[in-house]
Amino acid sequence: MLKEKLKNFNIILASGSPRRQQFFRDLDLDFEIRLKEVEEIYPENLKAGAITDYLAELKANAFNNELSDNDVLVTSDTIVWHENKALGKPKNYDDAFKMLQSLSGKTHEVITSVCIKTKSKKDTFHEVTKVTFNTLSDEAIKYYLDNYKPFDKAGSYGIQEWIGLVAIARIDGSYANVVGLPVDKVYQHLDSFI
Repeated sequence: MLKEKLKNFNIILASGSPRRQQFFRDLDLDFEIRLKEVEEIYPENLKAGAITDYLAELKANAFNNELSDNDVLVTSDTIVWHENKALGKPKNYDDAFKMLQSLSGKTHEVITSVCIKTKSKKDTFHEVTKVTFNTLSDEAIKYYLDNYKPFDKAGSYGIQEWIGLVAIARIDGSYANVVGLPVDKVYQHLDSFI
């Protein structure tokens, strides 16, 4: 059992995301939240999963020289990859509106990378889920933005909210990954990492 395996370790989740924190609680793991401000800038030549891998490692590197022998750090990053472009968190309402218009009636990829790091080693991996949206009217987009304010979410939407019920025609891959963490992979990687 992973919980038993980890009993002598201090799990640190470096994420302010309530969804990621809830996943860790749902896994029944003891953990602490430790946050650091990191400027999420990546080289322009990176694409898709290479972007999120880079950012998850960048977040982990912020803890260099701070980890104790029994610390296990978990960082992650999510983007929506659409038409050869990374959609992160929207800058403002108009940006969010344009993002959702661009996703309407099309298929995009949600990519989440996770970096697990100790003092002596690290493991970085990512998961890709394909999400197909129904066609959305401007009124539906406005309703969603006005009522759910998804401005802290990559691609300007949360699959677990209203929009996930009415706009998502199909997903191919991990649902949890679209919420913000490929939980099954995190569990497996932690299990083999320790």
